[in-house]
Amino acid sequence: MRQFNEFEINNFSFLANLGIRYTTFQTYWTSLDKGYFDAIAPIRAFFLEEGIHDYSAQGQGQINKEYRDGFLLTESLMIPAKASLYRPETKKGDPRLWFSRLHKYTDADDIFAMFHIGSTLYIINVTKTDIAERYNSLENNPVKEILTTINKQEMEISQELLGKFVNLYDNGHWYESEVQSDTGIGRAVETLLGKKMDNNPDGDYKGIEIKSKRLQRNSTKNGLFTKAPDWKNSKFKKKAEIVQKYGYISEGKKTLQVTVQANRPNAQSLVLDIPSEGVILEMLESKDEKVLNHIVEWQLTTLHKRLSSKHKETFWVSVDNQFFDGKEFFRYSYIEHTRNPNIAEFDNLIMQQFVTLELSLCRPSGHGDTWSFKIKDRAMPILFPESLLYKLDPNSKPHRGPLPKSKIEK
Repeated sequence: MRQFNEFEINNFSFLANLGIRYTTFQTYWTSLDKGYFDAIAPIRAFFLEEGIHDYSAQGQGQINKEYRDGFLLTESLMIPAKASLYRPETKKGDPRLWFSRLHKYTDADDIFAMFHIGSTLYIINVTKTDIAERYNSLENNPVKEILTTINKQEMEISQELLGKFVNLYDNGHWYESEVQSDTGIGRAVETLLGKKMDNNPDGDYKGIEIKSKRLQRNSTKNGLFTKAPDWKNSKFKKKAEIVQKYGYISEGKKTLQVTVQANRPNAQSLVLDIPSEGVILEMLESKDEKVLNHIVEWQLTTLHKRLSSKHKETFWVSVDNQFFDGKEFFRYSYIEHTRNPNIAEFDNLIMQQFVTLELSLCRPSGHGDTWSFKIKDRAMPILFPESLLYKLDPNSKPHRGPLPKSKIEK
């Protein structure tokens, strides 16, 4: 796909600010002539994540072709353009996609955005359509109608959840933490919302993930997700083997509770790396810039999917906390509301040490093992460019450290 021009980038930024989840494709002379284009990886991932279609489960040939209702949005028209999704008998069944009548309303090298309502697909030519102008127009038009519908659906649940937090703030009411542990406030927050702590992959509240953070702890990191290694393809097959070789004694038990990051081995000589192929993330043993051991690995696509599904929409809840008579109490301060993480920057943030891996293996406390990926506060705007701030406490002072470069070098 060619590079986007400034007009197209402005269109994509407008869609992102509306909270529209979309994917893109480019038209070519060959695709317009043949009547199909390849459903490349981002399109396949978008269809799968949005529950529209799974090419990997589709058989080859015309008999297995599937259709979805589709419409092409122009400045003044909504043109029926049925989508056909199929895998041909030839070329190993490379996934293909086509919209009927598309060739009549586009030129080669045009860029399109594709989004959906339910199973109905909508496409819009971002090379030729000024989306912001159409959306903000006083006249009714299909672009405004469809985007308004999607935006309203996206915002209804978040506004509902925000209303609950506003009510819970209750002029700075102090609530007791459920348990004296790192998860105590998170558990209390979910209980107050009528939710049970359950690591639900679909989010804590109707699809919205909720993450809590104590401001008084001065933590510079936010937890993204936990993910165990791909043991099948790793050299070490069990966490016990790793703890035995790299662990240390604490409270009479061998454990391994350390931070691992890229380019800077820790005291145990553990370091993260993404090989030049850009397919896997490895945890290595390295000394004096020499790799001594390949320990475990993760498929980057697996981590990308985990990040995308976990934080499709998230409320990052910051609270003040104090201790009274040995018990912890907290009150709400502010919320950062993020959507649609910028997956393309995740790998770069790892290599720039803004995303780290926190190991908690064989803890003396007996708590479960975790492989936790965390992001430093000041890199949040890079991974989550779509962000809104809600101040529950009017006197709160949201802050984070100075931002890293907006374009991180690989």
